[in-house]
Amino acid sequence: MPFFLPLLLQAYDPEIEAVMNRSRKQKQEERAAAPSAASATAAASAPSAAARDDGRIPVPEKFAVPFQQCLDAAMASPQSGIDFAEKWRIEGGSFYARHCMGFAYARAERWAPAIVAFEQAAEEAERGGEIAQGARLWAQAGNAALASGNAAKARGDFDAALARGLPDGLEKGEIHLDRARALVAQGDLAAARESIDMALVQAAKDPLAWLLSATLARRTGEMKLAQAHIARAVQLAPDDASVALEEGNIAMLTDQEDIARSAWNRAVRLAADSPAGKAAADNLSRLPPQGAPAR
Repeated sequence: MPFFLPLLLQAYDPEIEAVMNRSRKQKQEERAAAPSAASATAAASAPSAAARDDGRIPVPEKFAVPFQQCLDAAMASPQSGIDFAEKWRIEGGSFYARHCMGFAYARAERWAPAIVAFEQAAEEAERGGEIAQGARLWAQAGNAALASGNAAKARGDFDAALARGLPDGLEKGEIHLDRARALVAQGDLAAARESIDMALVQAAKDPLAWLLSATLARRTGEMKLAQAHIARAVQLAPDDASVALEEGNIAMLTDQEDIARSAWNRAVRLAADSPAGKAAADNLSRLPPQGAPAR
C-alpha cells in the first residue's frame, strides 16, 4: 500500500462532505416540497389524513395556496418568506406557517431558528392529529440541526421522526440514512451501521445510502462489504464524483491500483473543483507513474 494512503483517507471521507453539505439548502428545499402545495386540486381531491400514491399527505385546500405563496416568497428572499410566514401564522396558518418559516430560515442558513420553527411546527401538527406530518417536520428539524453541526440534536430529532410510525418506504429510509449520518458525525459507528442497514432496505435506490455504507465499511475494515456496496453506488450514480472517489479509495485498499487510478480520474473529470474532485486529484498526484514500483 502506498505510504500516503492512510493519512489521505483520514483527511477526507465522503460522508463528512455529506454531513456538511447535503442537508443545507437543497436538502431543506427537497423536504419542504414533500408535503407542499404541489397542486390545490390534489389537495382538494383527498382528505389531509389520507396518503397519496407517493406516500405524501397533501396539504388541505384551505392552506395549499398560501403555503405555496410562502415557499415561493422564501425562494425569492429568505426574509420575505419569514415575514410572510409570521403574518400568516398570526392569521391562522397553523403548522404550515411554521413549516414555511423553518424553510425560510434554512434558506438563509440560520439554522438555530430553523430548528425551533420546524420543531414547533411538528408539535403543532401532532396536537392537531397530523402525526405523519409531524414526523416529516421532526426530520426537517434534524436536517437543520445536522447542517448546524449539532449531531446530537439531529439524532434526537430523527429519533422523534422515526418514533411517529411512518410507513415503510423511501421516506422512512431517508430518515434512517439521515440518522446514520448524525451517528457518524458523533463517532458512533456501530449504531450508524444499524441505521444504514435499515436505510438500505427502505431506500435501496438512493446511491448516497450505498456510498455511506461502503465508506463506513471501509472505515471499519469490512472490505468485502465495502467493495459490494460501492459497486452498487457506482451502478446507481456513475456520474457522481464522491462515489468515484470512494470507489478509488476502496480499490487502493484492496490492492487494485489500476481501478483506483481509473476511478480517481473519473472523479476529476466529473467535478474537478469539488472537494471530491480535489481529493481525487491529490490522490493521483501521490501515485507513482504507471509502471513504476510502488514505494
